[in-house]
Amino acid sequence: MRLLVVTAVQAELDAADPDGRMAGLVGGVGPVAAGVSTARALAADSYDLVVSAGLAGGFNGRAPIGSLVVADAVRWADLGAATEEGFLDLAGLGLAGGDVLPSTGGRWVADALSAAGVPALTGEILTLATMTGTDRRGAELASVHPSALAEAMEGYGVAWAAAQAGVRWAEVRAVSNVIGRRDRSAWNIPAAFDALRRAVAALAAAAA
Repeated sequence: MRLLVVTAVQAELDAADPDGRMAGLVGGVGPVAAGVSTARALAADSYDLVVSAGLAGGFNGRAPIGSLVVADAVRWADLGAATEEGFLDLAGLGLAGGDVLPSTGGRWVADALSAAGVPALTGEILTLATMTGTDRRGAELASVHPSALAEAMEGYGVAWAAAQAGVRWAEVRAVSNVIGRRDRSAWNIPAAFDALRRAVAALAAAAA
């Protein structure tokens, strides 16, 4: 099985696959950059599964720091309009698009991690073009999206590009911080990088 691992930045790719065992792509930060980069990579070569991988914020009480989250679906949670009555997604605006995307490769990833003895949570991962930096916004997202475990910036873009190319996709995130007030002193990036490395190593072994 040919896997393509897409990260936002080089540091994530270096941590995820330090030995270069898998095809890797630094796709850029945010859903647009990730989507365009992934689409170009899939047009240039053939892959069986695309994995959006990297760090994420975890919702308090749902995904602790150092844990792994495998998406069963991704949602672009800030695509829409902010109104006096609250946030409206594209459907609420009467527009097409922006649908929740169920993962087509998430089950394989979850099973591969389980078989390797690498614990992981499974649930919805939110894609946001603007990361959460306040407790108020974190609480709002947690309330509106009760099945969401984590938030990141690229998953929906990678998923959209893979779906358009007819390639299975998955998102795997290692939690480095709790969603809410932005406090870098409370983040644990080394623990998240270690979890990410173990996850990708397990996927590489399963795909071999």
